[in-house]
Amino acid sequence: MFDDLAVSLRGGDWTCLLGPSGVGKSMLLRMILGLSQNGVVSSGDVVCSDDQDLVGRVSYMAQQDLLYPWLTVLENVCLGARLRGARESGRPAECLDMGRRYLEDVGLAGYERALPRTLSGGMRQRAALARTLVENRPVVLMDEPFSALDAITRVRLQDMAVVALRGRTVLLVTHDPLEALRLGHNIHVMSGRPAVLDDPLQITTARPRRVDDVNILALQGELLRRLSEAAG
Repeated sequence: MFDDLAVSLRGGDWTCLLGPSGVGKSMLLRMILGLSQNGVVSSGDVVCSDDQDLVGRVSYMAQQDLLYPWLTVLENVCLGARLRGARESGRPAECLDMGRRYLEDVGLAGYERALPRTLSGGMRQRAALARTLVENRPVVLMDEPFSALDAITRVRLQDMAVVALRGRTVLLVTHDPLEALRLGHNIHVMSGRPAVLDDPLQITTARPRRVDDVNILALQGELLRRLSEAAG
């Protein structure tokens, strides 16, 4: 799927990745996390600018919500801290307070004790977003994080995520050109087999950008052209 592929994420920026289904976008995220399947990657390295290991400094939001059905929404949101021993370290209240705050931010106030089976798909995705934000990591990998949401909720949570993740290094996989243009500093299109990345489309204006921004709408045409070429 990949052959001598290199990608650089500029610190503090959102890098958005688009491309045809099956080209390897999600696989790239898993490779960065070290979660790729055996035999897929023969060699490769993840190098941070400070020469420190990425382990422990990255949070990941997959396409599926991955909520545990036997845990409440709040327990799911705070699961990472619990597994790392927050309860033993004396910080459970802090973790729970942060979880409640982010659940309110994503529109799930009042659902803290609900089980995942009682939620809609969009609500489950919002809970997964809250869980990602609670992790409070400097590097965030997100795979279609807003795909299950209605249009209005999607825009609202995109705006919220920009504020919550300000200063973080974000790699966002999306199929939505307008989403990438609203949120991204650098936008790549992945194409081909083996997959390659085009030169990034770079946007320097303040984010989140308005959906009716004429400049963004003009760039949407350029991005759709690139995606059409990538799809062959």
